[in-house]
Amino acid sequence: MQEDSRRSASYTVPCEGYVDVVEFSPFDNGTAGSLLAYGGNQLVVVGSVRFQEEDLEVEGVEFTTLQVFSHTLRVDALAWSPESHLDKLPQLIRFCTAAADFKLRVLSSDLQNKHEVKVFGGHTSFINHLVYEPTEGQQIASVSDDHTCRVWDLQGNETTSFRLRSPGISVCWHPEEVFKLMVAEKRGTIRFYDLVTRQAILSLDCGQSPLMSADWCLTNTIKVGAVVGSDWLIWDITRSSYPQEKRPAHVGRARLFKWSRANENLFSTTGCPGKISSQLLVHHLGHPQPVMIGSAMVGAGLSWHRTLPLCVIGGDRKLFFWMTEM
Repeated sequence: MQEDSRRSASYTVPCEGYVDVVEFSPFDNGTAGSLLAYGGNQLVVVGSVRFQEEDLEVEGVEFTTLQVFSHTLRVDALAWSPESHLDKLPQLIRFCTAAADFKLRVLSSDLQNKHEVKVFGGHTSFINHLVYEPTEGQQIASVSDDHTCRVWDLQGNETTSFRLRSPGISVCWHPEEVFKLMVAEKRGTIRFYDLVTRQAILSLDCGQSPLMSADWCLTNTIKVGAVVGSDWLIWDITRSSYPQEKRPAHVGRARLFKWSRANENLFSTTGCPGKISSQLLVHHLGHPQPVMIGSAMVGAGLSWHRTLPLCVIGGDRKLFFWMTEM
């Protein structure tokens, strides 16, 4: 492995407390900046972030806090609504969180004086991941340790529920065919569901467990990736239910897998938070070794920028950003 593939963060941003969750909005908000939210103990901070790669007038990174939301409990998961926008009045920030009380919270703000929180109950154990329907943002899907995937409307009504065979770990919505949902289970099975017929239409098998994280490549939806044990796995869903590629990623257990939104061959994985630091690996499908290795003090969360080959993880009072050369 080349020595120069080990890199400290390209940019850091100071933040409030320890960061448990960090998410770039995957949607266009109508302005030059990208929406970014990070959550910790009893708060969620939403800001707009710009990088010098997008705007030559920015020195490195520029983070502007737009709103600090109080949150009763620690944030365990967070998903952005495609309804969020900053380019017309009233502005709207909307996202959904999951917390240790097994409830979802939809938080909305016009960044003036109108703030709203809706609380949805129904899960009976920890919620591991959630996602908005990406075209209209009128539905939310969530997966939980209670062996269910549930779909909700914005009033908190449960419209669909799928019984799983093990804890639900990750859930992804197809970017155009909005009746298709991907659900990854801890025992190593990934299923695709049709929300109209409410039936499973395809399944993938890891051949091992525990599955810790899975992601659907939204720029090329025949690709699915996951981390299972200490390995990363990649499928071409048109070819086989078994992975096309599998490589060891982390010395200990891998924690998260996320595809880049800027390049369908780029993805990142993180190791489980260690006592001192967490390892971030950026991989390219054409390369046998990681193209970049980073580490952050006890990092948590992982998210890719909407258009740049740049990812973020959270740490203790800091956000760490890595830019990858394409």
